[in-house]
Amino acid sequence: MDMEALKRQAAARALEEVQGGMRLGLGTGSTAKHFIELLGERVAGGLKIVGVPTSEATRRDAERHGIPLTTLDEVDSLDVTVDGADEIDQTLCLIKGAGGALLREKIVASASNRMIVIADQTKWVETLGRFPLSIEVVPFGLAATRRALGQAFAQCGVSGQMVLRTAKDGHVFVTDGGHWIVDAHLGRIVDAPHLADSLSRIPGVMEHGLFIGLASMAVLASAEGIRVVERT
Repeated sequence: MDMEALKRQAAARALEEVQGGMRLGLGTGSTAKHFIELLGERVAGGLKIVGVPTSEATRRDAERHGIPLTTLDEVDSLDVTVDGADEIDQTLCLIKGAGGALLREKIVASASNRMIVIADQTKWVETLGRFPLSIEVVPFGLAATRRALGQAFAQCGVSGQMVLRTAKDGHVFVTDGGHWIVDAHLGRIVDAPHLADSLSRIPGVMEHGLFIGLASMAVLASAEGIRVVERT
C-alpha cells in the first residue's frame, strides 16, 4: 500500500469524528488535503459544517471542494481541528511545520476543543527530533534571533544545524504571515516541553513547531490497519 493511500485511510477515520453542525479547523499539508477532499464529498452530500483554514493553500482547497468557511473572528471556538504532523510521540506531543503554516495551525488548534492528528505510522516516534524543528521568525534581527536560538538549544541539551528555509525558486521561503522559517536539525529532543517554553521566550520567534498538549487523538494508518491513540 502506498503512502498516499495510508494518509487517505487516516483521513477517512478522522472524518468519522465529524458531526453535522460542527465548526472545524482544517489543517495544512499532504495528509490534511485528503481530509479536505473527503470532507468536501460529505458536504456535497448534505453535511452541514463550517471550516476555518490554517493556510491560504488550505483555504483554496476547501473552496474548490465546496466547504463553507469562516474565521476565528466570526466564531469564538471550534469543535475539532484535523491536521497532520511531521512527528508524533507517545504522549501526543508533535513536531509540525514542514508545510510552513505552523503559526496559523497552532492558533487554530488552540482555539479548538479537540485536535485530531492524522498520519501514516512512520510519523510515530519514541522521541521527537528526527525531523527538523521549524521555527517561524521575524526577518528583522535574524542573526540575533539565531544566536538566541543557539543559546536556548544549549540550555535544553540539544544542538544541531540551523538552516534558513528557501522556496522552490531559490528565494527565502515566506509564510502566510510574512515571516521566515529556520529549520533546526536537532536529532533528539529529550524534553520537548522545556524546549518549547524556552523558544517561546525569544523575542524574534513568532512560533515554533513543537505542539505540546494540543493533540487529543492520533489516527495512524499502516498496512496492518488503523490505530487510534488518545491522550489520557
